Amino acid sequence: MDIKLKKYSHSVITKIIVFIIAILCFTGILRAFVEVEILNDGEFGSVVEGDYLESRAYVLENEALIGDLTRILGEYKNEEHILSGKTISQDEWRSVEENLYSEFRNQSRSYSPELSEEENFKKFKEEYADTLSQENDQLIREDLREFHLLLQNIEDSDLMFFASDGTNVFKNSTKTEKEQFENYPSYMLFEGYKRVFYPKETEENEHLHLITEQMDELDTGNTVVYVAFPEELLDLKTEEWQENKAIAGKNAYQVFVFLAGFILSFFYLVLIIGRKSFKDQELHLHPADKLYNDIKIVLCTMLIVFWVALVDDVFENIEKMIIPITIPFAALGLVLILSLVKHFKNRTLFKHTLIFTLIHNLVKFIGDVYQSGSTGVKTVLLVIGYPIVIALTFFMFPVTIGLAAWFAFKKIKTFNSIQSGVERIKEGNLHHRIEAGEKGEFSRLAANINSITDGLKKAVDNELKSERLKTELITNVSHDIRNPLTSIITYVDLLKDEKDPSKAKDYIEVLDQKSKRLKILAEDLFEATKASSGNIPVHFEKIDVVSLITQGLGEVNDKVELLDLDIKLSYPREKVYITADGKLLWRSIENLLSNIFKYALKSSRVYISIEELGSEILLTFKNISASELNISADELMERFKRGDESRSSQGSGLGLSIAKSLIEIQKGKFNIQIDGDLFKALIYLPKHIPGNE
Repeated sequence: MDIKLKKYSHSVITKIIVFIIAILCFTGILRAFVEVEILNDGEFGSVVEGDYLESRAYVLENEALIGDLTRILGEYKNEEHILSGKTISQDEWRSVEENLYSEFRNQSRSYSPELSEEENFKKFKEEYADTLSQENDQLIREDLREFHLLLQNIEDSDLMFFASDGTNVFKNSTKTEKEQFENYPSYMLFEGYKRVFYPKETEENEHLHLITEQMDELDTGNTVVYVAFPEELLDLKTEEWQENKAIAGKNAYQVFVFLAGFILSFFYLVLIIGRKSFKDQELHLHPADKLYNDIKIVLCTMLIVFWVALVDDVFENIEKMIIPITIPFAALGLVLILSLVKHFKNRTLFKHTLIFTLIHNLVKFIGDVYQSGSTGVKTVLLVIGYPIVIALTFFMFPVTIGLAAWFAFKKIKTFNSIQSGVERIKEGNLHHRIEAGEKGEFSRLAANINSITDGLKKAVDNELKSERLKTELITNVSHDIRNPLTSIITYVDLLKDEKDPSKAKDYIEVLDQKSKRLKILAEDLFEATKASSGNIPVHFEKIDVVSLITQGLGEVNDKVELLDLDIKLSYPREKVYITADGKLLWRSIENLLSNIFKYALKSSRVYISIEELGSEILLTFKNISASELNISADELMERFKRGDESRSSQGSGLGLSIAKSLIEIQKGKFNIQIDGDLFKALIYLPKHIPGNE
C-alpha cells in the first residue's frame, strides 16, 4: 500500500494534474470576480439581500443624487453666493496666506527680521495684494466649476427630485409639493429634522446611513429635499438588480468551489514539491530552480503588472479574453512560487539570491587574498584596491553631493520653519500650526510642539471658562439666595409688629415657603458639589431600565396629567439590562423629568426612547420647550443656567448639572441637544454583560 501511495502521490503525472487543477481554479476565481464586479457592475453582497429596496444598490442610486444636492444646498447655494467668496473656508484661505507668506519671508527684500510678525504680515498683505486677489479668484473659479459639474450631475439623474433651502430651488420637474412625491412607488422626504422613507422596507436597509449622514450635515432649518423613483425606473432597476443578484449568486458558489479547489491543490503541491516520497529527506532541485530567488520575485511582480496592463487593454472584450490571458500568467507565476517554496524548504531562500551571492563572493575573494598574502601583498591590495573603489564610485560623486546638499537644505528649511513657528507661539499665537512634512525627527518634533500648543490653548480656554463660571456662580447663587432671604427678613420684621392673628398666620406661611425654597437651594448646591467631586458611593447592579422608567412615570403621573402631557415611550421587545446604581440613575432621570415638567409646552408630546447600541444603552428624552431656547446646549449645561433667562422659575438651575455628574460617576455619558424649540437629552449607559454581577 505504501509503495502504491509513493507511486501515485509524488509522480510527475499527479503533480501535473494537480498543477493544472490549481491553475484552472485560480482562473475560475478571477473570472467569477470579473463577471460580477466589472461586467455586471454588481457586488457579491447582493446574494444575501432580500429585496431591491433593502439593497446597497438602491441606497447608492439615491445617495449619488442626494449627495450632490446636499453639497449644492449646504456649500455652494448659487453663483452669486460663490462669486461673493462665501464658499472659501477660513482654513482654505489661511493655507493660501501661509504659503504665500512663507514665500514672502524667504524671497522678498521687504521682509525684515527686526520687525514684529504683525508688521511683516502687513507689508506682505500690501506687496502680495494682487497675488492674493488672483488666488481668491482662482478658488472662486474652482468652486464655480465644481458647482456646474454638480448641476450637470443632478440634471442627468433619472430620479425625480425637488430641493430647496428656502431661497434656492433645484428640481427636474414641475412637482414641488410633498403630496405629489408621495404618489410615487418609492420616495425619500426630508423636511427639517423629519424624515420619511417609503415603502417601509427601505427603513430596514442597513446602508441607509450613507444618506442620513449626508443630510445631518445640512442646516435643517428651512431645508427641504424630496427624491422619488418613477414607477418605470423602479421596475427597471429592480429587474437589473435581480439579474445581477442571480449572476452574483451563481458566481459566489463558483468562487467557493474554485477557492476550495485552489487551496487544496496548492497545499498539496507545497507539500510534495521537491520530494519523491513522504519519507524522502532530500530536496531535489531542477535546472529551473537555479534562477536566483530575487529575480523570481521581480518576475512575479512583472507578471502581475503585465497581466493588469493586458486586461486593461482588452477591457471591452474582457469576458472572452480573461481566461486565455490569465492561464499562461498564472502557470508561470505558480512555477516561480513553487520554486521559491523549494528553496524555503531547503533553507536557501535568502542565500540563493543574486545580491547575497555578489556580496558574499566579493567579501570572500578579498578576504582570501588578504588572509593568504604576505605583508607586501596586503599592502599592494590596499594601495590598488582603494583607488579602484574610488574609481568605481566616482561617476556617482556629483549625484551623491547633490543629494546630500538637497537633503541638508531641506532639513535646514524645516528647522527654520519650526524655529519660526516656536517664535510665533512664544509671542502668544496659540492658533499657529507648525508643518514639517510627514516623516522624520523634525516631523515628530513639530507634532509634539503642536500638541503642547493644543494643550496650552485648551488650558487657557478652560481657565477662562472657569473664571467666567466662578463669576456666574457667585452672581447666580447670590441672586437665588438673596430673594428668599430678603423675603424672610421682611416678613420677620412684619411679624414682630403684627397684632392680627390671621395676618400673622399668612406671614408664617410665606416664611415657611421661603425657608423651604432656601433649603432646596442649599441641598441642590450641596448635591451638585458632591456629585461633581465623585464622593457619592456607587453600588452597581443589574437594572431593567424599561421597568425603572415605567415605574418612575407611574409615580409622576399626577404631574403629567396636570400639564396634559402625552408621554410616548418606545423600547425594544426584549428585556434591556444595564449596569448602574438604581437610586442614582433614577435621581438623574427624575431631574430630567422635573426639567420637562417645568419648561415643556403644555398639552405637548414627550418622547422617551430606549435603544441598544452595541455595548451601550441609549436613553433619549425629547420635549418641546414652552419658551424660546435662545441658548446653546453648552451654556444650558452650566450650573445655575435655566431655560428662562428671567430666572422666574422655581428651579435652581442645577438639575442638568447634577444629572450629568451622576451619570458620569456610573461610567455613562450625558449630552443635551437643542434644535429650535426641541430639547433633547441623551444618556449612554453600559449594557449589562452576564457573568459580571
